[in-house]
Amino acid sequence: MIVIYIVIGVILLALLIALLSPSKYQIEKSIIIKSPQPRVMGMVSDLNFFKQWNPWQKMEPSATAVITGSPGKQGHKYEWNGKKIGAGSLTIIDIDPKHINFDVQFLRPWKSRAADNWLFEHWGASDTKVTWQNAGDLPFPMARLMWPMIRKNLDKQFVQGLNNLKAISES
Repeated sequence: MIVIYIVIGVILLALLIALLSPSKYQIEKSIIIKSPQPRVMGMVSDLNFFKQWNPWQKMEPSATAVITGSPGKQGHKYEWNGKKIGAGSLTIIDIDPKHINFDVQFLRPWKSRAADNWLFEHWGASDTKVTWQNAGDLPFPMARLMWPMIRKNLDKQFVQGLNNLKAISES
């Protein structure tokens, strides 16, 4: 009987921690790329380049991908499906000369939605400062309980993605 009380106590404690944890997240990373702003922005707004720099797609090259719409235009969409990276889509919802805003929908491992926003600023004579921001909800209870691990992984993957983007933009 004591074991049952301990298990129930652990479950209740986990639910309490999840309840007190943040319900939303925001990640932001920046990098300076030695390439003109239109070129760098084109690498992000044309989802045909997505597999070349995106860290999640590079984790599972065999994942299926379907790209629809016109590159650099509202509605341009990238849908993915893989065993490791789950399933979802990324769609341009707004674009102007300095910003690209995407709607990200995750279907697996859990349903969620996020805003993926990019800022491209002229930096110096011909460089570009790129800021990648992602914000969304943390579904209760699992994502909230896993948030410290998710944040650590996202920080690492955003840095890797920006470094990959830098490498292909500067080549």
